[in-house]
Amino acid sequence: MNKFIQEFKDFAIKGNMIDMVVAVVIGTAFNSVVNTLVKKVVMPPLSLMTEGVNISGRTWVLREASENAEQVAIGYGELIEVLIDFVIVAFTIFMVIKFMNRFKSKSEDPKNEEVATPKNI
Repeated sequence: MNKFIQEFKDFAIKGNMIDMVVAVVIGTAFNSVVNTLVKKVVMPPLSLMTEGVNISGRTWVLREASENAEQVAIGYGELIEVLIDFVIVAFTIFMVIKFMNRFKSKSEDPKNEEVATPKNI
C-alpha cells in the first residue's frame, strides 16, 4: 500500500496529473464545439437533403402509444448525429497526432541540423 501511495505522489508531482486535467478540460470544451458544429452546421443541410426532415428526431417506432402504454421507439437519428460527432473528433485527433509526430520525428533525427534542442530530453 505504501508503494502505491508513493507511485501516486510521483505521478502527481511530475506534472502528469496536471497535464491530464488540462487535456480533459480542453477535450470537454472541444466536444462542445463539435456538438454545436454538427447540430447547427452539418445537420441542417442534411435535413434539407431529406426534404426538411429533422434527422436527429428520426425514430423507428416499435409500438405506438396507447391509453395504457407509452410509445416505444428506437432513436436512430440521434445515433447518426453522435456518429458524425465521433468521426469529426476522431479525425481532428488523428490530424493533431500526425502533426505532432512529424515534429517528433524531425527532432529525433540525428542528421537534422535545424533542430536546436537536445535529442535526449
